[in-house]
Amino acid sequence: MTTQKITAGRLATTAAGLLLATATLALASRQRRLEEARLQMRQLELEELASRRKALEHQQRMHWQLLAKAIDDPSLAAVIDTYDQSIPAEKRRQFFYANAWYVNLYHLYRMGILDLDELFGRLREIFQSPVLREYWEASRGQRATLEPSSDEAKIGRMVDALIKDLDEADTDEWWVVGNPPPM
Repeated sequence: MTTQKITAGRLATTAAGLLLATATLALASRQRRLEEARLQMRQLELEELASRRKALEHQQRMHWQLLAKAIDDPSLAAVIDTYDQSIPAEKRRQFFYANAWYVNLYHLYRMGILDLDELFGRLREIFQSPVLREYWEASRGQRATLEPSSDEAKIGRMVDALIKDLDEADTDEWWVVGNPPPM
């Protein structure tokens, strides 16, 4: 009888050990599957990010090509020219070029090549140009059509504040004027 109890105890211990080992293996297997699923999701996220970045790069090239044609050919410029017609044609061509510079910086920010501080610094630099400032004022109506919560509208408001700060600054050291707002 004692032998039977010892044998039964050993079998119960062995069974419990096997059950624990099986549960441990099942848990490890489940953790591997979860980790594989997480890695697969991360890979898909990276592929989507690369795809969006590639699309933005393509859009930026297309924007430049279209603007370059408009700059070179006044008959094509008429298609997209929404500026006040009292502005001389040569000035409107400069506005198209100014738009290309601004949009280039915007896309560099959107692609993550520039962070907000770097974007702000570059904008602070290009808006030293009187032509860029004239373009900005002339395109105010175009910006008014943007969705207020969009990145583009937020950056537009940031530029408005930057220009105001530059105009009100009591220093010739324009490179230290203003701070980018948190976005």
